[in-house]
Amino acid sequence: MDFTTLEFDKILEKLSDYALSEAAKKRCIALAPAGDMAEALRRLKETSQAKNIIKQTGSPPVAVMSDLEKIMSLLRAEAVLSAEQISKGGAFLISCRRMKDYLKRAEASGEDIAFYGNSIKDLPHLEEEITRSINHGQIEDRASQRLYDLRRSIEKKGEQIKSRAEALLQKHKKLCSDGFVSLKNGRYTLPLKKEHRNKIPGVLVELSNTGSTCFIEPAQVQKLQDELGDLRIEEDNEIRTILYTLSALLYDEMPALKLNMEAMETLDFLFAKAKLSMDMQANEVRFTEDRDIRLLSARHPLLNRDTAIPLDFALGGGISGIIITGPNTGGKTVSLKTVGLLSLMAQSGLHIPADTSSSLCIFDKVLCDIGDGQSISENLSTFSSHMTNIIGILENISPKSLVLLDELGSGTDPAEGMGIALSIIEELLNKDCFFTVTTHYPEIKDFATHTAGVQNARMAFDRESLMPLYRLEIGEAGESCALHIAQRLGMPASILKRAREVTYAGALPERATPVQERLIQTVEALEAAEEVKTPEVTPRSHRFQIGDSVIVYPQKEIGIVYQTSNAKGEIGVQIRKQKRLIGHKRIKLKVAAAELYPDDYDFSIIFDNVENRKARRVRNKRYEEGVMVRY
Repeated sequence: MDFTTLEFDKILEKLSDYALSEAAKKRCIALAPAGDMAEALRRLKETSQAKNIIKQTGSPPVAVMSDLEKIMSLLRAEAVLSAEQISKGGAFLISCRRMKDYLKRAEASGEDIAFYGNSIKDLPHLEEEITRSINHGQIEDRASQRLYDLRRSIEKKGEQIKSRAEALLQKHKKLCSDGFVSLKNGRYTLPLKKEHRNKIPGVLVELSNTGSTCFIEPAQVQKLQDELGDLRIEEDNEIRTILYTLSALLYDEMPALKLNMEAMETLDFLFAKAKLSMDMQANEVRFTEDRDIRLLSARHPLLNRDTAIPLDFALGGGISGIIITGPNTGGKTVSLKTVGLLSLMAQSGLHIPADTSSSLCIFDKVLCDIGDGQSISENLSTFSSHMTNIIGILENISPKSLVLLDELGSGTDPAEGMGIALSIIEELLNKDCFFTVTTHYPEIKDFATHTAGVQNARMAFDRESLMPLYRLEIGEAGESCALHIAQRLGMPASILKRAREVTYAGALPERATPVQERLIQTVEALEAAEEVKTPEVTPRSHRFQIGDSVIVYPQKEIGIVYQTSNAKGEIGVQIRKQKRLIGHKRIKLKVAAAELYPDDYDFSIIFDNVENRKARRVRNKRYEEGVMVRY
């Protein structure tokens, strides 16, 4: 599955932002759709339960658990932990206790997740010992009586040294550059002027930057200073003993710590899913055993919820494919991505921004070809890249797959692109998978109209403002609105007239392709079935007017009516500048002349050659021998 194209990776990144522990963040990023309904339902229920607990009990006290994996590794190696590492272990124990209390309160909700607290083991004695001994990574005086006594002795000894040094300073004030005792390298010193260096016995500890001051430890305090050093060594040994003891206590509780870590990571992950659901205003949707998709008021989760137009989408009930047409920038691609992304999210156990009455089925794969795809490094054109992707998709799909193809057949010769597009859609029908395709080809719209299992859809477009409405309307074929847009923007009438002639006179190949032949057979059967109706007051043959754009079967050629019905019910149709009489039952209206031309339009522009038009003008003015209009 292509998570990047459908932006599922961005959803997972957003999900990981709600997790606190590194393990839970990794679990969020690694989340993938479940392959069976039971697992997908289980995941969805967990998300719903976590969301309900937050709503009823408040925000959960999830632990950050930083460096806990490293701490556990050191414990397994029987190493002595640092005070900071033990402090983090103690903070984790406090979080476990708080989470257990939180879930105990949440049991009133009746949600199964609330009882996960029973799997968190209480370790009150270890928590109390760590809390008593260490605070914010520092060993507390009360960690042991021995440490308390040593630190009091160190404090007193320091005061004695300082007092003795200050007395000497006052006695020899004139020899010193400053009026206070300085602590240098942990030793109390007198700041003697350089020239008086030898007037007070002692050890040089440090020189000032300029070299004008010598910091001397007086000989009279050296004995006291040595005693202080001994006390500090004893303090360090006692701290090592405390750290060793606390590390041993943590080591003894490793099995319980591991279980608590797993429980907290799982809860962190579940509550992250719940927080994402609340942020997106998302809901749990139903899964169905039937081949059926029903998305109601669905939104793309990465779009602004205040401006995104809700999407209603349906597949199933005999319809396995949707052909979406409509103007560019009308939202066709967003619709494709929304359907694919929401399917991936729901199968992964995430709530989706859609109405609760929405339902989805389980797909084994969600395969898509969306976007430009041009590769400079691989020297692939846009069309080549699309074809490479689609070939891979066709090789991997199954009846349980969802296929999403954007602008199918684009990027190449229109006639060949249309043929390829129809062939691919036929293959998707043969594979019996669910698929949604966006296109501009009118032939594909017609194919969807006359083919069982395929349905048209369009993106709504405001013809007055020339703005897309971003609303999907299933059951109707859309149009690119190019001629209408050009007209609204001020395109000269002569150019538009010629564009209509080229567009609706048709230019299909002389021979139908194999794909077209198969389509023609299907269309013929459907057309024949449509003709078996109760006779109406107005004969069908009389409904065609000069200038109508029509489709001629079985070749499915596009032509324009130059002569209304004769006594035999035959209609005159010009196809590729050739005039033919064709039975009205083989003709279907494509676009009425009233929609294409003004009331006083001169159709001789289309139907007459240059000689005929000149002859007609002469004949209308006067009789001239030899002047004939040939039909």
